[in-house]
Amino acid sequence: MNRASTNFQATAIGVAVVAVLGGVLWFGLGPQAVPPAAPVVVDPDTVADPPITVHVSGAVIRPGVVTVGSQARIADVVAAAGGASRIADLSGVNLAAPVRDGEYIVVPDIGGDGVNRPVSGSGGVDINAATAADLEVLPGVGPVLASRIVAYRDANGPFATVEDLLDVPGIGEAKLAGMRDDISRP
Repeated sequence: MNRASTNFQATAIGVAVVAVLGGVLWFGLGPQAVPPAAPVVVDPDTVADPPITVHVSGAVIRPGVVTVGSQARIADVVAAAGGASRIADLSGVNLAAPVRDGEYIVVPDIGGDGVNRPVSGSGGVDINAATAADLEVLPGVGPVLASRIVAYRDANGPFATVEDLLDVPGIGEAKLAGMRDDISRP
């Protein structure tokens, strides 16, 4: 190889290197590597719990309408009403049962005179608040069926409609028709 040819190759290589460097500088190094985002950790204590409104009466310190979180239990409602009074019979209410917006809860008193029975304004038994003993006043409901109703409600949450009673073993269309007028609407 002669000297002119070597100089030409060196110049060509130099121009190519300069062109590549210029292109890199002009267009950048390609897409910038974005560091992965840190995973978002949600603290369950900070998640918003939308409020619901519940009416509580009977043997509580401040009966009336209270506001609690949507995940509240009857115990939370009783606490929001100032707690149970001295005469409250807490064995007559399932404190662990979940509550729903607009529900009416009655905390019975120890006297058991029926004044604080879980009934609605229409006079029917509130199937979402009644104890097994309270349910026995319904036509065709004895101790066994009343216990099944309470057990079903405890396992599945409050009844959304009276027709949900058809899911309780031992209640069919005829039995429900016989007690329908004595049940307050959930």
